[in-house]
Amino acid sequence: MQKQPLDSPEAVRLLVNSFYDKVRVDPLIGPVFTDVAQVDWASHLPKMYAFWENIILGNNAYNGHPFRPHLLVNQKHTLRTEHFERWLQLFSATLAEHFTGETAELVRQRATQIALVWNQKLLYLNNA
Repeated sequence: MQKQPLDSPEAVRLLVNSFYDKVRVDPLIGPVFTDVAQVDWASHLPKMYAFWENIILGNNAYNGHPFRPHLLVNQKHTLRTEHFERWLQLFSATLAEHFTGETAELVRQRATQIALVWNQKLLYLNNA
């Protein structure tokens, strides 16, 4: 498979779809999405396309509060550091598998920041 730049809505959809294909079958975080959050993939994926298009392409496609659903999931099933680490491993692997260039590296860095911050917020809330 030839790697491509991460520079279009089509590339973002490839990133999101390939990533969530990995998530769904992952033994650690897959059940959080399917059993705990009971994700409706038909509505979730377009939100994720918009979220990542906003970050990657700067097109203001996403208008929402991305941390809020994680709070709700955390009320049902405590999200732990290992969940965020696995999420980041799968996301980084997807980037490395499909994409090349500076944008892909910047997106990996941004995903790392998101995982770290959200993990810290939830750790704080779980221990408050």
